[in-house]
Amino acid sequence: MAKMKRNGGQLLVDSLVALGATRGFGVPGESYLAVLDALHDTNGKLDFVLCRNEGGAAFMAAAWGKLMGQPGLCFVTRGPGVTNASIGIHTAMQDSAPMIIFVGQVGTDMKGREAFQEIDYGAVFGTMAKWAVEIDDVDRIPEILARAWTSALTGRPGPVVVALPEDMLTSLTEAAALSGPARVAEPAPDAATMAEVRAMLTGARRPLILFGGCNWTAAGQQALQAFAEASDIPVVAAFRYQDMFDNFSPAYAGEAGVGMPAHVKALVREADVILAINTRFGEMTTDGYTLLSVPVPAQRLIHVHVSDREIGKVYQPTLGIQAGPNAFATALTPVTGGWAEWRAKARAGWEAGFDLGPQPSPVDMGLVTAHLRDVLPEDAILTNGAGNFTVWPNKFYKFGPEARLLAPQSGAMGYGLPAAIAAKVAFPDRTVVCFAGDGDFQMNCQELGTAMQAGAQPIVLILNNGIYGTIRAHQERTYPARVSGTTLENPDFVRLAQSYGFHAEKVERTEDFPAAFARARASQSGAVLELAISPEALTPRQTLSQMREAALARKDAE
Repeated sequence: MAKMKRNGGQLLVDSLVALGATRGFGVPGESYLAVLDALHDTNGKLDFVLCRNEGGAAFMAAAWGKLMGQPGLCFVTRGPGVTNASIGIHTAMQDSAPMIIFVGQVGTDMKGREAFQEIDYGAVFGTMAKWAVEIDDVDRIPEILARAWTSALTGRPGPVVVALPEDMLTSLTEAAALSGPARVAEPAPDAATMAEVRAMLTGARRPLILFGGCNWTAAGQQALQAFAEASDIPVVAAFRYQDMFDNFSPAYAGEAGVGMPAHVKALVREADVILAINTRFGEMTTDGYTLLSVPVPAQRLIHVHVSDREIGKVYQPTLGIQAGPNAFATALTPVTGGWAEWRAKARAGWEAGFDLGPQPSPVDMGLVTAHLRDVLPEDAILTNGAGNFTVWPNKFYKFGPEARLLAPQSGAMGYGLPAAIAAKVAFPDRTVVCFAGDGDFQMNCQELGTAMQAGAQPIVLILNNGIYGTIRAHQERTYPARVSGTTLENPDFVRLAQSYGFHAEKVERTEDFPAAFARARASQSGAVLELAISPEALTPRQTLSQMREAALARKDAE
């Protein structure tokens, strides 16, 4: 019996379906027409979400990987297409989110001549992605795709760039498609190592758990929470991973990230043993590498990470453990050390921070966020890009075990809207709320068209203060009274959103927000609410740290 012949594009798509892929995000290009042709026959199995810009498509794939724990797929054309998409590749790497980006490439007979839109992908993306590879032989598509899929998921998850020469995709092959993904067991610690962990924690006076990463399972999260609560050890989230631990737990004490509250800084500095699980010790989580001494911290550090390359990369641990977060968490057993007061003080510092007092703005975001805490369902998904406005979803929302946060560790503006669209594609029935500044929103506002076409319309809150707020804050601090290049003249956001079929309103007073948000939730076509925010809200004159310290002072006075 003769083997079936198919071209490279068909073989790639058939293999992706077998691996379990259900969505791909992208912008079409002539360099990978054979892949687009193969996707014509996979409707309902592997659907192509047509995006408006490759940067937006890559953000959607990165968010999909972070949310779903499966490689987010992105399809873009060569040269300008993939350079547009590079922002999403960088974000997926910093987020440790699994992603595969497929890029068209010039024909193999033209390589090395600087042909039209030619790029050496290994040279360009070798340090930005986890792996960059080009498939020159059609017969090797299953082999290299299997490696790319496994590489994106295992160790420290991340993005893989796969270049697809145009003539390779149209070549015929008898190679069999993949039959499914490889199952790779998560590395687990041995009993002797866990005994060391117990001994170090038991001997601590002020232990602290610091966790991060996006490849947690529900079982791993529940095991970590049960251990922390039973042991009376406070838990702090690494930058923008607070949704991976139930914020309503008495052990949860806040997030170590941008605008780090004073009580979190104190917790890290005062701890004598830190159990760091699945975190890569980025700049934001360490307050610019000042909370722990480099390279040997004053605190005794137990660093648990699935990748050996993360252990000792910045800080030399007292004990380094190469293990997956879920396998490690489920191996933990409660310890006792009389830390109830330490844990309670840590929790009180976090809870006090929600008492902000009135904000100097037509729409008071403190009250808005409090309203959202009251009315959003338990499984709401919040997203944001980058800017001062991100303190509201990042510091003043309480994430229960079913809620999720999609926010970029890379600090990339424009991430929030594409991430929200990806979340609605994944979970059409869940409430998805995107927080966006006026500058941040305009980085990818064209993706409202993607949302409209895909039927994946979230609720978007545009915090309009007419400035690039974060940059203005630094500018006023460093060059006072010399504003330059940070004032925005904005379009009519309501009319723009309406042109994409969204329900849209402008909210100019705090008291009008609840009714407007109720209408937004009732809309069947998504919603954009433009919120009038004063430029003075959350500036250097009123930093997040000052706001929280004032709240603590009020609580102490009571």
